[in-house]
Amino acid sequence: MSKAGPTPLSPEQLTVPIDLESLGFTSTDDLEPFKGILGQDRAVEAMHFGVAMRRPGYNMFVMGEPGTGRFSYAMRYLQAEAKRMATPQDCIYVNNFDEPREPRALHMAPGIAAAFIEDTDHLIDNLLATFPAVFEHPAFQQKKSAIDRRFNKRYDSAIDTVERKALERNIALYREGQNLAFTPMRDGKGLDEAEFTRLPEAERERFHADISDLEEVLNEALSSLPQWKRESSNELRELNEQTITDALQPLLQPLTERYCDNPGVCQYIQAMHQDLLKIVIELIADERATDARPEAVKKAALIERYSPNPVIEHPGSRGAPVVHEPHPSYDNLFGRVEYSSEQGALLTSYRHIRSGALHRANHGYLVLEAEKLLSEPFVWEALKRALQSRELKIESPWADLGRLTTVTLTPEVIPLSVKVVLIGSRRIYYTLQDHDPDFQELFRVLVDFDDYLPRTPDSIDGMAQLLKTRVDEEGMAPLSVAAVARILTYSARLAEHQQHLSASISDIFQLVAEADLTRQLAGDRVTDTGHIERALQAKEARTGRASARIREDMLSGVILIDTAGAAVGKCNGLTVLAIGDSVFGVPARISATVYPGSSGIVDIEREVSLGQSIHSKGVMILTGYLGSRYAQDHQLEISASIALEQSYGYIDGDSASLGEVCALISALSRVPLKQGFAITGSINQFGEVQAVGGVNVKIEGFFRLCEARGLTGEQGVIIPRSNVPNLMLHQTVLDAAKAGLFHIYAVENVDQALSLLAGEDAGTPDAAGNFPEGSINARAVQRLKTINNRGQHNDDSDTRAGSGDEEEAAPLVKQ
Repeated sequence: MSKAGPTPLSPEQLTVPIDLESLGFTSTDDLEPFKGILGQDRAVEAMHFGVAMRRPGYNMFVMGEPGTGRFSYAMRYLQAEAKRMATPQDCIYVNNFDEPREPRALHMAPGIAAAFIEDTDHLIDNLLATFPAVFEHPAFQQKKSAIDRRFNKRYDSAIDTVERKALERNIALYREGQNLAFTPMRDGKGLDEAEFTRLPEAERERFHADISDLEEVLNEALSSLPQWKRESSNELRELNEQTITDALQPLLQPLTERYCDNPGVCQYIQAMHQDLLKIVIELIADERATDARPEAVKKAALIERYSPNPVIEHPGSRGAPVVHEPHPSYDNLFGRVEYSSEQGALLTSYRHIRSGALHRANHGYLVLEAEKLLSEPFVWEALKRALQSRELKIESPWADLGRLTTVTLTPEVIPLSVKVVLIGSRRIYYTLQDHDPDFQELFRVLVDFDDYLPRTPDSIDGMAQLLKTRVDEEGMAPLSVAAVARILTYSARLAEHQQHLSASISDIFQLVAEADLTRQLAGDRVTDTGHIERALQAKEARTGRASARIREDMLSGVILIDTAGAAVGKCNGLTVLAIGDSVFGVPARISATVYPGSSGIVDIEREVSLGQSIHSKGVMILTGYLGSRYAQDHQLEISASIALEQSYGYIDGDSASLGEVCALISALSRVPLKQGFAITGSINQFGEVQAVGGVNVKIEGFFRLCEARGLTGEQGVIIPRSNVPNLMLHQTVLDAAKAGLFHIYAVENVDQALSLLAGEDAGTPDAAGNFPEGSINARAVQRLKTINNRGQHNDDSDTRAGSGDEEEAAPLVKQ
């Protein structure tokens, strides 16, 4: 029987290089810098819409994979747009003298907060210069002395009256500090205790009676003393307040005039005036203190009480803010209240309020990375609350959990008007859409960055200009036109498509930087293709330890992979391993066995829980294909097992299903399959071959093994026809294909793959569904019928044996 099946793909079908002549330049020095973003028209239009829409809820989610330029473009565009917007107001927190636990927020024109803080600092310096000096002024001392004299005059007048009455009775009134005492006299001289005891008893009794009367007189004379003291204290307080008011007037009046257009600031200056009337003497001029406090301590106390605490400032800035918070923890986003320890107690004040990224981004744009944001506790729910309420609160998330036991602050709420830009992957976006009903209401604008760009003359020119911009910005050497062409080919390889370019710009720039280092070491002036190739080889060598070790095991026979000969029930499948940033293809033996029974097709990987859901789905589709293909006129009574040999980890994907069905048919028909082929592809229930991923690395993985053992010209790889546009193979594979030493075949159905592997026609059914006699498919059907007939024969024998023993067995059943 003659061989059948597709012919090998031509070398021209295995890659599509960039035409150097179409580029139209010698090096990147001939190009203009690139402006904008390359090939992301959908994302650009969505970004424009999201920025233009000012209504609440139109926050943006920038969706795409890392390296596509999503972050850099978002920042550049937002910064450009923000410059055309009005600069938002500054905001400061000030002391609430009536309720210090509830600091007040003051808003003022941009740049004014710093000036107001500076003016307040000058005011504090002036207060220290004014007080207590104002209380030492002669005018103040005279008025104070007058108050003291009036009090002393009243007091002395009362005492003099009592003293005259005491002298009339030969009794003296003595003053000892604040105490008053009466002492008997004789001959104008006070008597001591001994002299008094020597007096006659009658005279002593008279003195006792007189002293008792005089004490009553004294009490009556001094009965108004508390009132005199109150009046004197009130006069002194009024004098102090008037003195303080007169001294504060020239200090506060300029501030009031300067900020008269801001009612909130004027109100705060007035409140500060009233507070100073109460505490100037206590803080600055406390005459009762035995030791005068140092000037620095006084200044620190005044600053802690009066100096504003800035939370939002825009000094010298133009336009709205664009803030990127790389660590979106709760405190970093919403701000926090700090505490200081004093003698073991935690203390705080409005001066300990610290702003967050939302404060800095208010009335502008806040850029956050979704994955980091969602990994922080409390943050996502708090952000949604802030956006929904349009209020910015500074509160501790631990307070609701009862973890915060110390006294804290409740700062005044700040109105929030910010557009949040979340940057994240597709997985995060769709997860939030599915599980968070608030997400769609708050983030209505999707900015979707494609993973690839169409390979058009415009995108090729744009990529070349982008490379020119990059090397100029980084101070690297220019790229030759051949180097640009090689980089574009590498970009198509990353995109895994002959008509696409990869949107992963960061990977392209990484290659350019590594090639520039290679150029520097070589001492060349321009980066050329040789530098690009050496950079690629160096990266492969750095990350290729795992692939080289696996290939060594295959060459030594530890891992059983044949690249020559033929075998029944065996073929070489192709897998992809990803370890870190290293992705490489690894051939793996697929084996199948068939034997009589009714167990069906057993997927060994699934049975031992190594096969994941998609792999198991592929095996189930395989079963459906066999039933529809070979068991139209009889039951599919078969026991078979399929395994991916020497696999010790989880396996997913259905790209092995084409190899599995070929191995199973080989086992059924007992037709050996060529081991010089490796095969990849997915199938449907009609036997049509479907595209798979990673086709380039799969081909190259098997090619390297064959190359290491020696290319014979009989080796090759079978891939789906629909994967041909994805071929961007390495130059070594291209050279081997051109020399006829290695072949790439593309198939559309199982029969074509089976014909290639077996080296003979699989067999096409006629109108009645019968396969040609002796073909692979005919032998498979015949084997299935034989197994089925054997099973039916066994069933009939069991039935006959049972009927003959029925009467004899009946008594046993009854028991």
